[in-house]
Amino acid sequence: MLNEIGRFLVDLLLTLFGAALLLRAWSQAVRLPPGNPLSRALFQITDWLVLPLRKVIPGAGGIDWASLVGAWLAALCYLGMVLLLAGTSPALLIPTGLLTALLVVLKWAVSLVMWMTLLMALLSWINPHSPVMGFLQALLAPLLNPLRKFIPLVGGLDLSPLALFIFAQIGLIIITRSGGMLFGL
Repeated sequence: MLNEIGRFLVDLLLTLFGAALLLRAWSQAVRLPPGNPLSRALFQITDWLVLPLRKVIPGAGGIDWASLVGAWLAALCYLGMVLLLAGTSPALLIPTGLLTALLVVLKWAVSLVMWMTLLMALLSWINPHSPVMGFLQALLAPLLNPLRKFIPLVGGLDLSPLALFIFAQIGLIIITRSGGMLFGL
């Protein structure tokens, strides 16, 4: 029972931290204003790791590599802690763990797309003028706009978020089947 609680807490905390790192990189890639309250919150949560990494790993091509490497390091920590909680040596990470950590980061990213799409769809019905909507629309626009070219409006209803949600779910299935189950992801 304590192992399950420990695994739940490790999963929750490191997934949220990894998601914050990915959101930070994503918000910078779509050029969200850093003064946005949600952007500032992401910076505050992740600065302790990203700023030292940025001294070694500079951003290039509009990509915040320090945040992405930070997410990968968080995934490595996640895998190591899962192994420790299972009573196994984290040394098992050396042959396949580095690649498995990339799969974990990819899983986090696709899950993030799925949950943000769901949140945006719900907010569009409940409170379309919410301050979070601008943040979500800016982040999801690069993914939704290509879908909108192929999916017409149906009675004034935009079905592209539904399509993105379905594609994200399919992506999660593929990632999990392609090796994520190795460490019980």
